[in-house]
Amino acid sequence: MPDLEGFIQTDYLVALAVAVVAAVAITAIIALVFRVVGRKEAWARTLVGLVRVPFRLMLLVGAIWTVHTLFLQTSEGIERLVDFFFRALFIAASTWLVCALLYFFEEVAAGRYRIDVRDNRVARRVRTQLRMLRRIGVAVIVICAIGAVLLSIPGAATLGASLFASAGLLSVVAGLAAQSTLANVFAGIQLAFNNALRVDDVVIVETEWGKIEEITLTYVVVHIWDDRRMVLPSTYFTTNPFQNWTRHNSELLGAVEFDLDWRVDPAGMRVELDRIVAQTELWDGRVVVLQVTDAVGGFVRVRVLVSAADAPTLFDLRCLVRENLIDWLNTHNPEALPVGRMELRREPPRAEVPARAAPSAHPVTAPIGLFSGDENAKARAAEFTATIPVQEGPAEKR
Repeated sequence: MPDLEGFIQTDYLVALAVAVVAAVAITAIIALVFRVVGRKEAWARTLVGLVRVPFRLMLLVGAIWTVHTLFLQTSEGIERLVDFFFRALFIAASTWLVCALLYFFEEVAAGRYRIDVRDNRVARRVRTQLRMLRRIGVAVIVICAIGAVLLSIPGAATLGASLFASAGLLSVVAGLAAQSTLANVFAGIQLAFNNALRVDDVVIVETEWGKIEEITLTYVVVHIWDDRRMVLPSTYFTTNPFQNWTRHNSELLGAVEFDLDWRVDPAGMRVELDRIVAQTELWDGRVVVLQVTDAVGGFVRVRVLVSAADAPTLFDLRCLVRENLIDWLNTHNPEALPVGRMELRREPPRAEVPARAAPSAHPVTAPIGLFSGDENAKARAAEFTATIPVQEGPAEKR
């Protein structure tokens, strides 16, 4: 009997070593094949980088589990414990592998939609939806994996039946407790698929100008222009108004305004503006307009409209136009610079006020007004004051 136990133990160790070597060899061969393919195909390199470790771990755990089940016999309690341990490891490794495959499919699909081009609206929408689908898939797979591990515990069937019996009450309690969280989850899904907000969109939120950096199931990260990050719940974008500058396209119009003196030369400014935008790559060639939009209060309001390919380029273009036009005004049209005017007047000494004359006996003649003074005015007044005619019914006529 001791010899038989030693034989079984030796046989188990040999089988275990063979299984480990075989698992490592299989993963090495598969990785070598994909590396060779990856010299020409980028997707193969991405696949190897993402699934190499979880695939090797899953294959190794499966080989050891199989050898242990076939060659090692122990007591029933220890056998159940070891079997649960290997099953949990195998489920965890498989879950890791499936999640890595989801990342791989997202990368491959997103690679067909480039966002480093001028018109990338469709690409940004597809990438946002792919990212949201991947996150939902990972969440569902992890929940299913945890459920599979729990159901493999001895006696878990009875526990599961008890839990399902009280599922109605628990669902109500959980729904009330996680109401805000569930609202954010559904809001995140809505944002990903209603095309109102996408990753890399330029927005103005809470008076801050920035770019959508990340959209998750519960929150949205806005990258502010000065490298700050604003984290907002997903429900904010479904319940509050916000400005999306790149919903349909990235091209934008921007304004530069000046309050100048009345002696400004708009024609000269217009010629200088055309020269400025023609010499910069920031202008996209669509719109360049200079107009006098107001002239009250002692100043002339001059507004310049220019267009650019996207919001950051437009910001730089507006600064460039403002700076060069200020320089032109100081050099070629200095009299147009805004000035404040004040008039000093010296009043002559007052003479004595004469006594009031008696009221004139001449009749007062009323001027012609809108509703009085002549026949046309009286006719207009009658249209507003005349009695509204009432049409008699058949019974009243009789």
